[in-house]
Amino acid sequence: MAGNSQRRNRRTSNKKGAQVGSGGKRRRGLEGKGPTPPAEMRKGHVKQRAAQAKIRKQSGKQAQRRSKSVSELVVGRNPVVEALREGVPANALYVQQFIDTDERVREAVRLAGERGDVRLVEGPRPELDRMTGHLNHQGLVLQIPPYDYAHPEDLTAAAFDRAEDPLIVALDGVTDPRNLGAVVRSVAAFAGHGVVVPERRAAGMTAGAWKTSAGAAARVPVARATNLTRALEAYQKAGLQVVGLAADGEADLTELAALDGPVVIVVGSEGKGLSRLVGETCDVRARIPMPGGSESLNAGVAAGVALYEAARRRG
Repeated sequence: MAGNSQRRNRRTSNKKGAQVGSGGKRRRGLEGKGPTPPAEMRKGHVKQRAAQAKIRKQSGKQAQRRSKSVSELVVGRNPVVEALREGVPANALYVQQFIDTDERVREAVRLAGERGDVRLVEGPRPELDRMTGHLNHQGLVLQIPPYDYAHPEDLTAAAFDRAEDPLIVALDGVTDPRNLGAVVRSVAAFAGHGVVVPERRAAGMTAGAWKTSAGAAARVPVARATNLTRALEAYQKAGLQVVGLAADGEADLTELAALDGPVVIVVGSEGKGLSRLVGETCDVRARIPMPGGSESLNAGVAAGVALYEAARRRG
């Protein structure tokens, strides 16, 4: 028909060419994205964040258990012999093969053999190097098992079971194991019921603490608190007075009636003293009279003075 060839978009040839289309987008759009994933798998969803936080928390607890179960190694001839002499718990003594023995090596082997519960293991030098991270072990390595910490509530329970007023020392920010060992020794000397240390940023019961305690660590329990402030608040609810030692304390230690009854004596580090939250939690902060003018005492000495005063007042 005349004029039909002028219509728009009318094909005037049988040859097929490129066609205008969606490129398959409409077809894929009709197919959909599949079933909706559960809330825990949706990015940014509150339930996904909660699930991830739970996984992180569980992983942290598992890592914490692993860190607590790691054994300590004492390396070198003199440190190993001293640890065995002081009765530091051990489960294995590693001796290098073909070692040049001297009296220290012979004594270490003899002491370990006399105990009966310490395995004697002979190994090549490369194995001892690997165990110690290539420290100068001199052919002797002593393996110390992880310390079995008590719970803070165990200390008061033991005192009440004996019909005694609890006498406990808590350490705030004390990082030197020798100070911890000295406090344990003083607690044993003055009939205390135990020591509480924080779980983080604090000294633990290492071989050094065991040695400084001079055997008292075998008799005095050491408890570990996840949060020291909450542990002190729990003691307060159980009827204990919390006395913090501080150079600027408002009370004189020698005149403090709180030492007569159930009490927790809190000792801070020599440099920083009590932390803010722990200081605010204390029922009273007491100072130790020092006529000689010394500004401070280390944690071991301060705890010993306070424990002596508590024992004296108790008769």
